[in-house]
Amino acid sequence: MKKGIWLAVGAYVTWGLFPAYWKFLQHVPALQLLGHRIVWSFLLLLVFVLVRKQWQVFKEAVLGWRVLRIYLVAAVLIGVNWLTYVWAVNADFIVETSLGYFINPLLSVLLGMIVLRERLRRGQWLAVALAMAGVAYLTLTYGRLPWIALTLACSFATYGLVKKIAPLGSLYGLTLETGILFLPALGWLVFAQVEGTGALGHAGLASDLLLVGAGLVTTVPLLMFAMAARRIPLSMVGVLQYIAPTLQFLLGVLVYREPFSQAQLIGFSIVWMALLIFWLEGFLARRAGPLTAPTD
Repeated sequence: MKKGIWLAVGAYVTWGLFPAYWKFLQHVPALQLLGHRIVWSFLLLLVFVLVRKQWQVFKEAVLGWRVLRIYLVAAVLIGVNWLTYVWAVNADFIVETSLGYFINPLLSVLLGMIVLRERLRRGQWLAVALAMAGVAYLTLTYGRLPWIALTLACSFATYGLVKKIAPLGSLYGLTLETGILFLPALGWLVFAQVEGTGALGHAGLASDLLLVGAGLVTTVPLLMFAMAARRIPLSMVGVLQYIAPTLQFLLGVLVYREPFSQAQLIGFSIVWMALLIFWLEGFLARRAGPLTAPTD
């Protein structure tokens, strides 16, 4: 279990420090960053599958219209999420991206109720209602919907919902998702290179290494998380997941000096209070579960 905790912490810390990585590539257009992230991730995952001599098993697992249809939806959702994220980070909206990932667990609960007909407990209703109030307050103070946060939260929560019903494991699933996006991403990168606007090979060795490394920083934490999820309780995963948006928030405010007004603090505090209620309610429900379970 100790190894699982360290794997989960490693994954969430990596995700939390993601903005610093993309900031080094601020000179690269967001669509090209997305293209490199997809292309190098797919190639790395494909090598991983081949090295483990699982190509035949992978090929048999992914063939079939139902599997491809599910993962086509997942691929579009993760593509939207990645594009929004890299654009927002390099447009100085790191604080708002952190809000998206603070909201995400509550939105996942709401989607579970709407789509999977799961029943929410009173505490969960209160947490969701508070989060919605926080978003509404931030909308009023911004003068606009916090669309970056909502796009990230909605795309990732829906992606999680799709993955819940998806038949493949994390390695095969991510390989297929990036594989579906591979040709469009590669085509866009080739087009940019031909047009003379491509970043690869034109912005120095450090930039090229970071672009190629985008695949590594994308896939490694995902694989670490997948290994951690099998070793530690889901409740612990639920607590640790807030490491990432907390680090993103601190980077945005303390390192990159993004504006954070008193009004924003109030809105974020409402969302943080919702998360605290959500966590406490879940903790108490899990403790009470064995005591209230029916006996034979």
